[in-house]
Amino acid sequence: MSGALVLNVTFEPLGVVAVRRAVCLVISDKADVVEADVIPMYTVDQSFPRPLVVKLRYMVHVPYRRLTALSRRAVFARDDHRCQYCGRHADSIDHVLPRSRGGEHVWENVAAACRRCNTHKRDRTPEEAGMRLERPCTAPRHGGWIALGSSRVPDVWKPYLAPAILAS
Repeated sequence: MSGALVLNVTFEPLGVVAVRRAVCLVISDKADVVEADVIPMYTVDQSFPRPLVVKLRYMVHVPYRRLTALSRRAVFARDDHRCQYCGRHADSIDHVLPRSRGGEHVWENVAAACRRCNTHKRDRTPEEAGMRLERPCTAPRHGGWIALGSSRVPDVWKPYLAPAILAS
């Protein structure tokens, strides 16, 4: 495991840091280990629990809402790797309003699509192609960006991320 989830005092997910950074936060009494790996970390004369989830001992005020960066992996994660037109496995990204017709490359205009639906839709809107989106395209909100930014979300993180993702 390459990282540790950092939680605010209120158990709100703040981000992911390297395991070494998480150990430094714990050693300097800035954080407490909430979840640890069964395999400890060793130094020359000490051993430490390998933190998977740490909670800060002080409140960190987040002054603005973080926006999730738009990426192919994030779109697939948001749409559960399913085509938003037919429900099959998605392997491409579709701009709902084609870019050639003024559509922007933003969360609200991008959907996961299978190759067949993307080819059928071509340079048309879904209405012109006789297609319908299964759900509207929206930007992920709140804590979902942590899950989308990681290639694999460890099971131990899910209880801490679930309330944030469900709130979005």
